[in-house]
Amino acid sequence: MGNRKNNGAIQRRVLAATSVSYVVVLLDTSIVNVALDRISVSLGTQIAGLQWVMNAYTLAFASLLLTGGTLGDRWGARNVYLAGLMVFTLASMICGIAPDLPSLIAARILQGVGAAMLVPCSLKLINQACPEPEQRARAVGVWVGCGGVAMAAGPLIGGVLIHLYDWRSIFFVNIPIGLVGLWMTWRIVDDQRPAHVGRFDPVGQVSAIVALGALIGVLIDGKTLGWDSPLIIAGIVITVVAWAMFLAAEARNMHPMLPLSFFRNGVFAGSTCVSMASAFVFYGLLFVTSLYYQQARGDSPLWAGLAFLPMTAMVAVGSIVSNPIVKLCGPRWSMCAAFGLYALGALGMLPSSHSSPYWLAVAPMLMIGLASGFVSPAATAPAMGTVEKHQAGVAAAVLNSARQTGAALGVAIFGTLIATFHPFEVGMRVALWTAAAVSLTAALVWLLALIQNVRVRQSPLRQ
Repeated sequence: MGNRKNNGAIQRRVLAATSVSYVVVLLDTSIVNVALDRISVSLGTQIAGLQWVMNAYTLAFASLLLTGGTLGDRWGARNVYLAGLMVFTLASMICGIAPDLPSLIAARILQGVGAAMLVPCSLKLINQACPEPEQRARAVGVWVGCGGVAMAAGPLIGGVLIHLYDWRSIFFVNIPIGLVGLWMTWRIVDDQRPAHVGRFDPVGQVSAIVALGALIGVLIDGKTLGWDSPLIIAGIVITVVAWAMFLAAEARNMHPMLPLSFFRNGVFAGSTCVSMASAFVFYGLLFVTSLYYQQARGDSPLWAGLAFLPMTAMVAVGSIVSNPIVKLCGPRWSMCAAFGLYALGALGMLPSSHSSPYWLAVAPMLMIGLASGFVSPAATAPAMGTVEKHQAGVAAAVLNSARQTGAALGVAIFGTLIATFHPFEVGMRVALWTAAAVSLTAALVWLLALIQNVRVRQSPLRQ
């Protein structure tokens, strides 16, 4: 009885500490959006600079997630988690005092590094503290739920903070949360390190960082520098070469950072594609809609934060109803329906202009938020069922990296569209049509992936 109580206390400590990290990580994916206009005025930057403010964090997070998990295996999840939370908290303070745009972007990269250490190690700590599947499922549910609440509340919290203080306060708010998380994690007993740990893949890691960074750089700065400028052409060449090096390194490496064998399974490949597409649409629209409310309509950050509530709150609702709906309707058509909601939401926002009443956008934003919340768990469960148990951590990191990469691409491409087409409403309409097209394409990819997987299983060679 005593051991059970002690184990329960340890589990609660671990869950509380790890939930703190997920709160700050997801808070920063949404809270910064409502500060974009004030950052633009304060630091004298245009859309390209704001895209880098958003994507510096996302790129570092996406490209280092897999390595963050390997560090946790090698040096202990608790130790790497503590280091990641320290890095994230320090980076948040630097963001808050950044005197210019380059300093802010550098600090956002540092935040992404911390987040890439936090997320995989928090899941490892939960797995170690909760060995029973039911306990683990409940703990992960609470962990995800805390992140969902933080993301939903992010724009509103950001709006209130900017209204009361200024845009720098949205970064300073991470400091007390991070300090509490450090104190809570310090009380966790040091974890057991596995006997066999993953090896570093330096070639794969460096080539992935270069490939992602160069690609996003081309997409963001192509409009400003000119698509035929030597720098952009060089960026395109670097992108192609880096991706080729990455794929070659992963194919030849005995211990690759990204096992390409995962993608032989249609379900895993399809899950990765739809996860990326969902983040592309959601975060791309979150970025342009924030600029629309504050720059095109002239609304305050507080009003923009309130305006986003229908979208962000429905993300949490979508996460809750995802599993029951998939069980009831099956993964094939429920996922297609979610991307149909994405497309309907994007097309429903087409009539928006700076003089349109706000209520016209509420129903479309509800659809977009619900679809976003639904897709993530609905895509994760089938993908995780295709890999061996000892590869579950790597598979989860691949899916998370795909989401973060999709988010970076969404901000880069949608931001470029509104910078290219004038006035603002025209660029936003092009972005909305793009979101609808990507959503419908993702639904088709999901259908084809599931059909291909069924055919492979039914092939005589497999029997």
